[in-house]
Amino acid sequence: MKIAIEGCCHGQLDAIYSQIATLEARNNYKVDLLLICGDFQAVRNWRDLACMAVPDKYKELADFHKYYTGEKAAPIPTIVIGGNHEASNYMWELYHGGWLAPNIYFLGHAGVVQANGLRIAGVSGIFKGHDFRHGHHEKLPYDHSAMRSIYHVREYDIRRLSLLSSPNIFLSHDWPQSIEHHGNLQDLLRRKRFLEPDVRTGKLGSPPLMGLLQNLKPQWWFAAHLHARFEAAFNHTPDIPIQVPQAPPPPPPPQPIDNPDEIVIEDDEFDDFATTASAVPHTPPREAPPANPDEIQLEDEDVEAPPQAPAQPIITQFLALDKCLPKRQFLEVIDVETPLSPPNSNVSLSFDPEWLAISKAFQPWFSTTKLQRAFPDEAEARAMIAKELEWVDANVKKSEEGVIPVDDWQTFVVTAPGPGSEGADKFKQPELYPNPQTAAFCKMLDIPDKISS
Repeated sequence: MKIAIEGCCHGQLDAIYSQIATLEARNNYKVDLLLICGDFQAVRNWRDLACMAVPDKYKELADFHKYYTGEKAAPIPTIVIGGNHEASNYMWELYHGGWLAPNIYFLGHAGVVQANGLRIAGVSGIFKGHDFRHGHHEKLPYDHSAMRSIYHVREYDIRRLSLLSSPNIFLSHDWPQSIEHHGNLQDLLRRKRFLEPDVRTGKLGSPPLMGLLQNLKPQWWFAAHLHARFEAAFNHTPDIPIQVPQAPPPPPPPQPIDNPDEIVIEDDEFDDFATTASAVPHTPPREAPPANPDEIQLEDEDVEAPPQAPAQPIITQFLALDKCLPKRQFLEVIDVETPLSPPNSNVSLSFDPEWLAISKAFQPWFSTTKLQRAFPDEAEARAMIAKELEWVDANVKKSEEGVIPVDDWQTFVVTAPGPGSEGADKFKQPELYPNPQTAAFCKMLDIPDKISS
């Protein structure tokens, strides 16, 4: 499967889809799936824009409303997560995930889906230490504080994701803390000098995301947020050195050091956490095989050990990309093998049974107030999930292929009007629009719908 990865979208869907079409024509291939790593900006109308935490000069409807109203159609199946510049009211409607527009699927505040059997997990938002252990307490209309805290990652979502078995791909907006030390840091700082103080003090990136990366060990991890293209290889087996040749990065386009085109919000700085150091890799000694007592040996015969394949390291390939602007490195296409369906077949999304079990098991801990009750320990949590996985297998209908198609439960529905119908309330925040997709997800798992209520 050919997968296109986009950094920050900032509402520029037309330009992103156009760039993919250009790459397809130039390289004579077909992109099967697009993944967008946050700051998607699913703005349906001007009232949604009033719920986005950006300075007024950056507030524009951009492109999404055309795909939402049906004026345009997404040409490629698209999976997105949220960042820190979003119409958070719409993404809250689909907290558990759902179709933002036809062919554009939101993973939710945390979520996992399968694309032709490929497990894609993700978490929305950015890390702020003072909100991490709170519940999801924000309610419309948002005040200045809630408009920002609503996109701050919560421990509830990180704990649920930590209980997954390893996904193939993980999406985040933030970078995992200290990941910059696993790639060409000198080149990164040469291009983005303003990152140096955070690198030096250990403030760059999210500590909970580094914990997830080390625990889940996905094959790929994609991110955005810092508006810089950066590659890294995180070795989960430091005693086995990485022997993958690294191609030199393409030369970056000229850009000002102070980055004047970035969206900057004063209270979106990272909290202070110490940077972790990686272990020094070494090669383990090889042991000779035991002698065969039945073998006839001549005195001058040398006994040679059979050749052994060298041990392979377990690596997560990390890639962060820029925002969608001319002459910026915001898009990349990779090839990934998929467990299901032959090449060039249509991509179909299905629910991940393990994630459904986790969602059902942890529903009693889903807080819509600031107070978050204590979580069960890991052993108890895994026992709960095993029990709920049996429930999912017994009660959620599968297709003939043995999967749970998303479309069997969730269908895109227009919940808010498009632009032009706001009238005198154009610049006021809207009421909450209950979303039938959230109700359907909760019905599937027989859990209460705490979002629509």
